[in-house]
Amino acid sequence: MNLGARNRIAMPAFRSLLEGVGCTDVSTYLQSGNAVVTSRRTPTSLAKAVAAALRSELDLSVGVLVRTADELDAVVAANPFPDVADPKLLHAVFLDTAAPDLSSADVAPDRVAAGDRAVYVAYATGSQDSRAAKALSSKAFSGSTARNWRTVLALQDLARA
Repeated sequence: MNLGARNRIAMPAFRSLLEGVGCTDVSTYLQSGNAVVTSRRTPTSLAKAVAAALRSELDLSVGVLVRTADELDAVVAANPFPDVADPKLLHAVFLDTAAPDLSSADVAPDRVAAGDRAVYVAYATGSQDSRAAKALSSKAFSGSTARNWRTVLALQDLARA
């Protein structure tokens, strides 16, 4: 889920909320709304249920995106920037719809590439004041949430554990 700077939730409360919508084997990662769960719901149904519970129980209106373990594996496998050595400089931006056309985006010295409901961003020096970060703040990316590559790989490991 995309918590942002103003929408904080304690991870024990988040785990409890997830269990309340029927999730089992709940693990959270960091203090940023990352969770790995087992659920009988479809990803779309689970996202809606979690968003509704966040609204009703915690008065938080935040975007919730769900990826299956296989979908997360596909995001990792499709990484177009394997040359990025520092995982803090490589991000996956998860989207709830297809990625927009980025072929004309001039974000140099950063690099961007569209994937399946994801956009990959390789920052030259970091996201602050970068052209890529500015491009990703457009309306086309509302409802998205970005994670650095270290987090993506950690979530993949948790999902496969």
